[in-house]
Amino acid sequence: MTRTPLESLLDQSVRALLTEKGINFGGELPFQRTRKEFQGEVTLVTFPLAKPMGVSPEQAAETLGKALLETNGLIAGYNVVKGFLNIEMSNRYWADQMANMASILDYGKATSKDKPLVMVEYSSPNTNKPLHLGHLRNNFLGWSVAEILAFAGHKTKKVQIINDRGIHICKSMQAWIADGRELSPEDLGMKGDKFVGHFYVEFDKAFKREVADLMAKGISEEKAKEDSPSMVAARDILIKWESEDKDIRALWSKMNSWVYEGFSKTYKRMEVDFDRNYYESETYLIGKEKVLDGLSRGIFYQQEDGSIWVDLETYGMDQKLLLRSDGTAVYMTQDIGTAILRFEDNPSLAYQIYTVGNEQDYHFKVLFIILELLGYSWAKDCYHLSYGMVDLPSGKMKSREGTVVDADDLMEDMVTTAQEKTEELGKLEGMSAEEKSELFELIGLGALKYFLLKVDPKKRMLFDPEESIDLQGNTAPFIQYSHARIKSILKRYEGAKDFDSSKISLEESERQLLVELSYFPVVVDEAATAYSPALVANYIYGLVKGFNQFYQQVPILKDGNGDTVAFRITLIEKVAEVVKNGMGLLGISVPERM
Repeated sequence: MTRTPLESLLDQSVRALLTEKGINFGGELPFQRTRKEFQGEVTLVTFPLAKPMGVSPEQAAETLGKALLETNGLIAGYNVVKGFLNIEMSNRYWADQMANMASILDYGKATSKDKPLVMVEYSSPNTNKPLHLGHLRNNFLGWSVAEILAFAGHKTKKVQIINDRGIHICKSMQAWIADGRELSPEDLGMKGDKFVGHFYVEFDKAFKREVADLMAKGISEEKAKEDSPSMVAARDILIKWESEDKDIRALWSKMNSWVYEGFSKTYKRMEVDFDRNYYESETYLIGKEKVLDGLSRGIFYQQEDGSIWVDLETYGMDQKLLLRSDGTAVYMTQDIGTAILRFEDNPSLAYQIYTVGNEQDYHFKVLFIILELLGYSWAKDCYHLSYGMVDLPSGKMKSREGTVVDADDLMEDMVTTAQEKTEELGKLEGMSAEEKSELFELIGLGALKYFLLKVDPKKRMLFDPEESIDLQGNTAPFIQYSHARIKSILKRYEGAKDFDSSKISLEESERQLLVELSYFPVVVDEAATAYSPALVANYIYGLVKGFNQFYQQVPILKDGNGDTVAFRITLIEKVAEVVKNGMGLLGISVPERM
């Protein structure tokens, strides 16, 4: 676990005191940040020390506090609250710490990538529809987790599995064939992914009509769905595709190329990237081979209709289909193949993280068990980063019915709203049209990303565009504006930045800002361990709140003492750097002017 320099310093001092008393405490000394209602910057919880010291927790705290004050010249005072020893450090200590932090380029970033390789999968779209609001949370989350891991010293690879085959893809193909006009995106003036998504919706409309007609003739709903002419045709396309029918494969390639062109534009605006794309059309055959191998080894079983299944009842689960009776693959088949291929491609891969919504929790539990049954020791190194769905005031999204919130449309709306709100403030004087456009993009997309990332990934969330772009509260625009304010102050300062630590006297808000700054490396480490960008987001918000309190209470440039002014300039300059780097880990840029 990463500790602040202060915690490391006090850990050594306390252990030295315990050793003098003949006490060898082998456990971890529990330090925590002092609560705001008490004096001090760090707190030692003394309950674990009471028994080894043979006193009450409160007596242990008092004894250690007194001894630390007498032996450590950097400690200015202490107070005891039951079994909690609150320690206050001297001005000199914090001034020296500021000088040390200022000397570190990219403070908080690991100095070397000595941690193991981690692969992070995110996005993983289907090539039958455009990206939507749910994909935005997925992409922003996965990309940010990969960036945080890299910042914390891991070697990383960003990947996606493109679900480019299967019955859902064949549905769009069938609707395009049924239309009979052999249209292209250009014919309808549509972005490629939206064009193909249009036919996916058209398929669903036709399918529902056909099912209703069949049911009106007395056929059961289950049978009607199976015998729907559109569904029969789509299944036939899938069989022909897996049989490598030349015409079907040509149409599939053409429609997918339209989708990829559309995806590329969306990813570019989202500012997410990938080190490698995996394709279901390439990995499903590996999965089929492994399923057949598992069948031959008695790991799986075959039903009378020829379909292949795995029995997971001993794991408290049910039976899971791996290959259909007609020999075609399912999602699980390709996921088996994809996992195997990734570890074969990357022999040094230590962990594989799947960024996928919690609606797929069961799927990944089954996948990891199947990989273990097949004998892959690295199955235990696969992790499902399960995140909550994104809801809207109008309810859950349904892509088949064409009622999703399109990712492109939402990003455009956010930028437009950013423009409206920024123009209302009237602070754009002297900016060119291009600079204004870049600022609106920065604010709008920053607001969107931050709102989706500040919530713990595991939690389901309601996206509120209006709240996300507010200049007050826990939002990206508030943080961005604060960064611009710091930059404005720095531009006005022309003096030296060197200061004499012995001449620094800290205001309380100044001290608290320093304490907050000291926790950045700890937060990065915790976020990397928990795969949670929310920890970074909320830390940056707390840091910015601390800066604004400091700004309101302390005359940064007006103090007559040159050392004090230089110290404060150094402090806010480092705050600006941490805000920029922290927000950068979330994929958010911060402006010099706003």
